Amino acid sequence: MKLLVVLEPCEEDGGFTALVPALPGCISEGDTEEDALKNIQEAIELYLALGIDAA
Repeated sequence: MKLLVVLEPCEEDGGFTALVPALPGCISEGDTEEDALKNIQEAIELYLALGIDAA
């Protein structure tokens, strides 16, 4: 399954926010782009494993 991940710089703390528009509420952060992408991958896995309703 391929999902679009949106990665945005966070001006407040200098880190990055990652979110998945197709999975409402699936959002994570990281100090670096790499950390944010690693964290959102984990968030996606948990989201899908828990069967959270994306509708």
